[in-house]
Amino acid sequence: MADRLHLAARGAVGAAAGVLLLLPLAGCSSDNVDCSGKTCTVTLEGDGAKASILGNDLAFVGTENGKATVSVGDASVSCAEGESVSAGPLSLTCTKVTDTSLELTATAG
Repeated sequence: MADRLHLAARGAVGAAAGVLLLLPLAGCSSDNVDCSGKTCTVTLEGDGAKASILGNDLAFVGTENGKATVSVGDASVSCAEGESVSAGPLSLTCTKVTDTSLELTATAG
């Protein structure tokens, strides 16, 4: 009986450790995203480039007159380099805008 309890306890500890190792990865879903806590940095290259950040789907729509447009869920927002905008539950800061890409920092809350 003691051996069964010991085995069950070891299994539970192993499962808990696995969950804790994967928890930091829950904020982002792709190679172009780097998250730390409630803040993520993402690079979207090319029209239609996508990423999932903090439970929100983002897509790069394009750039016009130095402003990048990104869709966040059903909403669309535009920002110039260095500008911050709100998009649903996220605060976005466009850190680099080119004709074909957008680098931004997203913060939840």
